[in-house]
Amino acid sequence: TLTARDDYDWAPPDRDHQGRAHLDAVQIRVTPEDSVRVGALLSGQADYIRYVEAQDEAQVDAAGFAVYAPQTGGVNNHLSLRPGSEILSDIRVRQALVAGIDRQQVVDTIYTDRYPLATSILSSSAQGYVDTSDALAYDPERAEALLDEAGWVEGAHGIREKGGKQLTLVVNESAPQPRSFEALTLISQQLKTIGVDLQILKADAGSAAEAVRDVEQVQVYHSMVARADLDVIKSQFFSQNRNALLNLDYDDGTIADAQLEELLQAVASEADPDQRIAESQEAQRYLADQAYVVPLFEEPQVYGAAPRVHGVTFESVARPSFYEIWLAD
Repeated sequence: TLTARDDYDWAPPDRDHQGRAHLDAVQIRVTPEDSVRVGALLSGQADYIRYVEAQDEAQVDAAGFAVYAPQTGGVNNHLSLRPGSEILSDIRVRQALVAGIDRQQVVDTIYTDRYPLATSILSSSAQGYVDTSDALAYDPERAEALLDEAGWVEGAHGIREKGGKQLTLVVNESAPQPRSFEALTLISQQLKTIGVDLQILKADAGSAAEAVRDVEQVQVYHSMVARADLDVIKSQFFSQNRNALLNLDYDDGTIADAQLEELLQAVASEADPDQRIAESQEAQRYLADQAYVVPLFEEPQVYGAAPRVHGVTFESVARPSFYEIWLAD
C-alpha cells in the first residue's frame, strides 16, 4: 500500500496538479494470471491494471473501460541473430532470416494496432531514431535464393542441409515479452517454408537464463529494452552491457565485431548532442545492414482502467504515475 504524504508540495512545475496527491492511497495486488487480472478490472475489484494482453483488449474496450498503450520508446521488440553461431556467421543466412520473416503477419495475427510494426531497432518515438525498413522487407524468394547461394539445399522434411547438418536454430521464449511464445511459433512456421527449422526454448527462470548466454544453445535471442536515453542501443548490444548478440564470447573473452563495439561506444561517449544522435543512427544502420536484428514491433505497456479513473499519466518509458489520478463517484 502506497499512502499519500500530506506535506508533499514539490511536483515538477510542468505538472497540471501541484501539492498533495488526489488519492489517499494506492493498493497494489500482484496478479500473474491474465484472465484473473482482467476479470478483477471488469468486475470492479480493481480500478487499474497493468498488462492487458492483446487478445483481451477487445473485451476491455467493449465493456466501456479505457485501454492505454504508451510506448516504451527504446529498443524495439526484436530477434538478435548471433553471428558467433556457426550457421549465422554467414551474413547471407542472416539476411535470409530477415527476408523470410513476415513481420506484418506477426503483428496482425498475434497483436493489435496498439503494437506498431517496427521500422528500425529503435522505436520511432526514441531519440535518434532512423528508418531502416528497406533492410527489413519480407521477401521469401530472396530468402530462398540467399540460402541456395550459401550452400544450404533442401533436405529431409523440407529442412535445408549443408555438410550433413540441418539448418536448425534455437530461439528463447522471453517471458517478459507479450505473447512471446505465440509470436515465435508463427515465425517458426514462416521460416519452415524457406527450409529453416526454428526451435523454441521454453522460458525458465533458471536454465533459460544460462542458456541465452551460450551461442551453442541459443542462436536467436528474443528481447527488448525500454529506456529514454540515447544509450539504450549500447545498453542492449555492447559487450559489457546486455551483450544481446553475444559479440563478447564469455568463454574466451574475444570480440567478434570490433566495428560494432566502436559504434556503440561512440553513442555513449560523444559529448555533442547532435553528433551523438548521428552516432546512434549509424549504429542502427549498421545493425540493419549486417542483418544482426529482426525488429518486430514497437512495444507498448498496455493498461486498463475503470471509467471512474481520471488523470492517468505516464513517464517517458510507459511506467504509470499515480500522482494526478482521481476517482469519480
